[in-house]
Amino acid sequence: MIRNNAHKYSVSAMCDVLNIPKSTYYYHAEVCGKRALKTEDNEISKEIARIFKESRNNYGTRKIKKELSKLPEPKHVSRRRIGRLMKGLGLVSNYTVAQYKVHNSTCNEGPIKNELQRQFEQKEPLAVIVSDLTYVRVGTKWHYGCLFVDLFNREIIGRSTGANKTAELVYQALVSIRGNLNDIQMFHTDRGKEFDNKLISKALETFGIQRSLSMKGCPYDNAVAEAMFKVFKTEFANGAHFSTLEQLALELDDYVHWFNNIRIHGTLGYLPQWNSSNRPYNFCAV
Repeated sequence: MIRNNAHKYSVSAMCDVLNIPKSTYYYHAEVCGKRALKTEDNEISKEIARIFKESRNNYGTRKIKKELSKLPEPKHVSRRRIGRLMKGLGLVSNYTVAQYKVHNSTCNEGPIKNELQRQFEQKEPLAVIVSDLTYVRVGTKWHYGCLFVDLFNREIIGRSTGANKTAELVYQALVSIRGNLNDIQMFHTDRGKEFDNKLISKALETFGIQRSLSMKGCPYDNAVAEAMFKVFKTEFANGAHFSTLEQLALELDDYVHWFNNIRIHGTLGYLPQWNSSNRPYNFCAV
């Protein structure tokens, strides 16, 4: 009664009329408030756990907050509260796990220039694709993965896996691209020998693709590919165990499909690739 009429009369006056100590009223109000908050926290925690699991343990508070607001009955929750509830549930994003960073000791020399010049924002599909290699443990040995990324919308359009870091691995990723390779205007990578060799040069020449190589010893010239592989290792490679190369290839296909079609991207307004205005073409969907 007091709570329902608090907008009309003062709490002190109503307590006097009802002969109830103010401390009793505030005590019960606090207890009821805590119970209501606990019930609400339990409901939100269930949604947080579901969203976190569906994100493959990758989403942090920012993306979970966005997903909660998309529910049929939207829940507008602060990131601090989400973080508190995640901590209580023992949910730790892959991005909070410390990662070992590898530094290349040497770089190859080459006459090909850096034609891209860090122009990472492209307005047309396939204007520029970038690539890099990284290691993935299979059984007790290191194997390798190669990804091709379109700078237009950061979509993974080609990929390959193999036991050795070779030009053939890069070539297989190139030919895995679905669509007309003649539409690709520029291919930018670092100066690793896997990219700068006769096989790749011949393939690029065949399809009329311009070559661009980063400056010696400067990973910032291929920053998008470097960032993509940080995401790849955090969300996919580091927390997984692959028994065979075939298993790695199958699970990589599944991850690429999730990354391109389901995962929400901060750079795309927290939309999946397929639902973004930055993806008007679909011939390279995987």
